Amino acid sequence: MTSTNDESGAGPRGEPGASGSLHDSVGPISVFDMLKVGVGPSSSHTLGPWRAALHFVDRLRREGVSEQITSIEVRFFGSLAKTGRGHGTGIAAMMGLSGHDPETCDVGIVQRLGPDVLAGGVLSLGGTHEVSFVRDRDIVFDAGTTLPEHPNAMRFTAVDSGGATIVQTSFSIGGGFVEHAADAGTHPSTTDGVADPTRLQRGVVCAADLARWCEEGDCSIADVVRANERSWRFDSAIDADLLRIRDVMRDCMFRGVSTTGTLPGGLDVARRAAALHQSLSGDATRFADSASWFETLRRSSLGFGDTVQLVSCLALAVNEENAAFGRVVTAPTNGAAGVIPAVLFHHLASLDADEWTPEDLDAESVKFLLVAAEIGSIFKKGATISAAMGGCQAEIGVSSAMAAAALTECCGGTVAQSLMAAEIAMEHHLGLTCDPIGGLVQVPCIERNAMGAMKAISASHLARASDPTLARVSLDDVIETMWATAQDMHTDYKETAEGGLATRIPVSVVEC
Repeated sequence: MTSTNDESGAGPRGEPGASGSLHDSVGPISVFDMLKVGVGPSSSHTLGPWRAALHFVDRLRREGVSEQITSIEVRFFGSLAKTGRGHGTGIAAMMGLSGHDPETCDVGIVQRLGPDVLAGGVLSLGGTHEVSFVRDRDIVFDAGTTLPEHPNAMRFTAVDSGGATIVQTSFSIGGGFVEHAADAGTHPSTTDGVADPTRLQRGVVCAADLARWCEEGDCSIADVVRANERSWRFDSAIDADLLRIRDVMRDCMFRGVSTTGTLPGGLDVARRAAALHQSLSGDATRFADSASWFETLRRSSLGFGDTVQLVSCLALAVNEENAAFGRVVTAPTNGAAGVIPAVLFHHLASLDADEWTPEDLDAESVKFLLVAAEIGSIFKKGATISAAMGGCQAEIGVSSAMAAAALTECCGGTVAQSLMAAEIAMEHHLGLTCDPIGGLVQVPCIERNAMGAMKAISASHLARASDPTLARVSLDDVIETMWATAQDMHTDYKETAEGGLATRIPVSVVEC
């Protein structure tokens, strides 16, 4: 199996197979692999298939056959098939096949494309060549088959005018990372830019590595991460790209607190973030943009109860946008995209508005995101960030750990306290199942982001008040335990909608 992340920076590492075999955990992961801009509702079930489809279109173009294609079938297996209708997996594949970039496309197209293709019976391959496409025939959800390599598998099959068949089998391994089977025609260019581990100044596989580098260099976690990130980017680009990611998070929250109504999919879940914001700080729609909204919010006087409500409001806002096919930052997944923004902006709002300049806030944001991304990469290397592999502990649990460590460093905690905070946050998510009702990322997923954010803040406070030398459980211990738990967890609780709450609440899903 060859791998690509279809992003700048380092390529993804292999995840464990569906059989629970050991996974390939070598190699570096860029900050911008862990934190990337995409479209909801799911990084594994939407963004991954979308990027796999883009890769397939690129392959057809490279092989000079894209204009000769007469038909395309996309077949989903395992978890992608079982919850794909609620996650918009078919729409995501069609968006990719049509050549739309999830980072820059008009998100309004996402929910229009399906009906348009259904009505017209054609798909514009790569945006240039129309192909006959019957949605109910050419998008196949094969829920009865799970490929041995990974539960999130898909196969693209194209036929050209001469009857030749081109096939690509791909695996969406969590967080928007994609791997391709050897038959996928992966071009060498798809791995260009992957850093040789020996080129990194301070290679990190586990938390102990990170702690050692910090001790040897007498530096912070953010310093180590930045030193490694320089293998791909100059400092100016690191800062600019992280601030762009922060701004996408802020824009997403602003849209979430400004929008009312019901989320798509047939579950009839009402948006709540706008009402929460209204009770906390008034109508968000009175602001022209997200920057002026947040500046006013951080200058308001918030008591303890208000702070709790604000964190919950921001987390809900992001994941309501995610559930509505909005633009979010995968951090480390879409289903858990609300935790890090809620904790980051809670922290920024807590800083004295008169003493902290915009430049100070920028620097603080960059430091927070550097630390968060590194903790996420350690979880990916040592366990998984895929709910289809490990349940929701791999999504909300990991995002909570990322946010806890980042908040601790930004609040002046030591390296050991930051790692301790990540351990505490994950320890209290161990065993968390992924049981989405109707296969939709709405119940219990949206509220879990609020819970994950609050646990991150609590973990940070506990760690900063503690002596890490007295801790009995290390971050590496909890990552190993998380992976063992993932292997033991029944498949019904791994994003299949066949266990837990998903079997208790009847719902008629409207395919997204």
